[in-house]
Amino acid sequence: MSQLSERPEKPVVGVPMPHESANLHVTGTALYTDDLVHRTKDVLHAYPVQVMKAHGRITAIHTGPALAVPGVVRVLTGADVPGVNDAGMKHDEPLFPDEVMFHGHAVAWVLGETLEAARLGAAAVEVALDELPSLVTLQDAIAADSFHGAQPVMLTGDVDAGFADCAHVFTGELQFSDQEHFYLETHAALAHVDEAEQVFVQSSTQHPSETQEIVAHVLGLHSHEVTVQCLRMGGGFGGKEMQPHGFAAVAALGAKLTGRPVRLRLNRTQDLTMSGKRHGFHAQWKIGFDADGRIQALDATLTADGGWSLDLSEPVVARALCHIDNTYWIPHARIAGRIAKTNKVSNTAFRGFGGPQGMLVIEDIMGRCAPLLGLDPMELRERNFYRQGQHTPYGQPVAHPERISTVWQQVQDNAGIADRKREIAAFNAAHPHSKRALAITGIKFGISFNLTAFNQGGALVLIYKDGSVLINHGGTEMGQGLHTKMLQVAATTLGIPLHKVRLAPTRTDKVPNTSATAASAGADLNGAAVKNACEQLRERLMQVAAGRLGAHASDVRLVEGVARALGNDEELAWDDLVRTAYFQRVQLSAAGFYRTEGLHWDAKTFRGSPFKYFAYGAAATEVEVDGFTGAYRIRRVDIVHDVGDSLSPMIDIGQVEGGFVQGAGWLTLEDLRWDASDGPNRGRLLTQAASTYKLPSFSEMPEEFNVTLLQNATEEGAVYGSKAVGEPPLMLAFSVREALRQAASAFGPGGVSVALASPATPEAVYWAIQAARQGDASRNGDAGTGFAVSGRAAGGPTGNGHAAHGGIRTDANALSGA
Repeated sequence: MSQLSERPEKPVVGVPMPHESANLHVTGTALYTDDLVHRTKDVLHAYPVQVMKAHGRITAIHTGPALAVPGVVRVLTGADVPGVNDAGMKHDEPLFPDEVMFHGHAVAWVLGETLEAARLGAAAVEVALDELPSLVTLQDAIAADSFHGAQPVMLTGDVDAGFADCAHVFTGELQFSDQEHFYLETHAALAHVDEAEQVFVQSSTQHPSETQEIVAHVLGLHSHEVTVQCLRMGGGFGGKEMQPHGFAAVAALGAKLTGRPVRLRLNRTQDLTMSGKRHGFHAQWKIGFDADGRIQALDATLTADGGWSLDLSEPVVARALCHIDNTYWIPHARIAGRIAKTNKVSNTAFRGFGGPQGMLVIEDIMGRCAPLLGLDPMELRERNFYRQGQHTPYGQPVAHPERISTVWQQVQDNAGIADRKREIAAFNAAHPHSKRALAITGIKFGISFNLTAFNQGGALVLIYKDGSVLINHGGTEMGQGLHTKMLQVAATTLGIPLHKVRLAPTRTDKVPNTSATAASAGADLNGAAVKNACEQLRERLMQVAAGRLGAHASDVRLVEGVARALGNDEELAWDDLVRTAYFQRVQLSAAGFYRTEGLHWDAKTFRGSPFKYFAYGAAATEVEVDGFTGAYRIRRVDIVHDVGDSLSPMIDIGQVEGGFVQGAGWLTLEDLRWDASDGPNRGRLLTQAASTYKLPSFSEMPEEFNVTLLQNATEEGAVYGSKAVGEPPLMLAFSVREALRQAASAFGPGGVSVALASPATPEAVYWAIQAARQGDASRNGDAGTGFAVSGRAAGGPTGNGHAAHGGIRTDANALSGA
């Protein structure tokens, strides 16, 4: 076992414990960025001037009326920017645009003594606009050939030859929805300038180093003149990886120009209408199976709705392509990706980062093709699992493929699948107007940033003379428990009790050049960096202890805050050891660093090994559906998930539960709608509040919810043998959608392939039921009767230009085995 993954005697990692800020969260004493305004004197408040048109060229901005509003101090426009007028890394996101690119685009910001004064001032600003044609839907953009960014193609094997050898060939398409992050804390920043003109920004950001970089280039400063701190976030989910930078830059610019602190916090409506979402996708595909139902070839084009600027769309599409295989071996594949440019908010990172979109495509294909192949969906999936020695379509060997089958079998055992399937069959036979179904889906999710350079982490660990320890690392806390794990890693490595260790807020002047807390790599990168720093300190202290105990340093053990030498009964307490080291002038601080080894990626050829390892999991979900309304309930969920050797089991189980529910929300409830009409509100987000955008709540939680972490699953080469847990569990929710599909098909004749919209709202499920009842044209073996279904859901109407549709066609000759 490697030094990185090996655990010492009596480790603090692996011990279940609550979140380090749990008490602060539940008592309301945890401070977030916007809470700091009450501790800051003479704060100005920033408010956006939004233009409520989807597209247009600005011909004039009249700020005079705003300045006449009592309490308004200044209006910020592009003329005030001393550096680069851009809020992104691609230089396609002007902070103060001269062209409105989406409905609600902020073109200026008003600073006021009060938030109300700033709001009234913003309302008084007059913006003259020449309206331009707009592309609101993904279909609009595809039809107009409106694309931007890279258009990668992933190739493996010989696709044409693969299809030629297939016994069954199916073609189809799927369009599925984007998703709003809806974190509890909206975007927020608080900036001030000190007497040396140094800029200090408190920001709710997952990427403080990049926020620092953007603020610096907007202000025309060097990075060492800007410090960014993230105390904690009230949720991020990827929405605060790129998008906080511009808001922080506006606050910093205001502070620089006025000499006063500036607070910027979006209200919920502004956050929903101004910030990006998970990318919605359109997929067109062709798949071929052999006579035994094993995938032989896949040809697909995935189109992401990028919105008005690139943001992170290119790596999101890259990860979607890298995950379209999910747990299945595809010997011949050609997968193309592209990014549609639309007049909507710039879509961005969201938990899973394109992986869920790619995986949804193949899971939808499997669910739709299983009846046409005359196979149970569970059996079809299992037949296509990766086996030892196989590699992904981009060329990475699949390590530990046996874990795919292990978690799959454990879920079946834990959930009593065989018995429950018989019970469900009996229930369905006795209940013509309601049906139950049980589906199992698995996941294989790659861990690491696709861009190799991002796979590095840093830490700074300080030991004080009294024996207390302070750790700083480059990761940010958004409720996921990263700080809790880092405390456990530090205590374990140093061999001291947890109460000796405290963690400082994430700051760019303590740990520089950090990567975003994203890609599920927060614990891997920062944990290894913290461990590295603590190992340096421990090695120094072992030399000191050896001198005191009269032993060789290699024979000294430090466990639970006491140093002992092998074969020696003498003990040396941690506090005494630290004090001795200080008086011997031993350095008691260390900077740690970690870079993930073994990664390589060629974005041009789309080949390499971009991931350190794969996380595996499986979920079994049982649903019950009402045939009159499409309403459903989740009766039971069983999950087995691979987190390696968990650093903190209570935290990890919470992440699995939360990720699953968030995934179920995306796939079944959360239905973003834009006005795609030609009226005056074209491009307006219609679901801009919790009253119109349905989020998962207690009523959507499974009635029975069982989560098990895979045992004996040490991940060699990862910090203390653990695996990432942030993103992978979200995709376990595919089992909910597949169970709904199977329940809908139970209302019709056997062998019917049911298309199901995503999100699979009760309305969508109702239309799927209606299609199933009339679906004998798609029954297995009816060669030559290929069908297509499109609309808001199978058999249903399209809605507001936001069609989530799916069609499937069968090759008659292929179906007949010719």
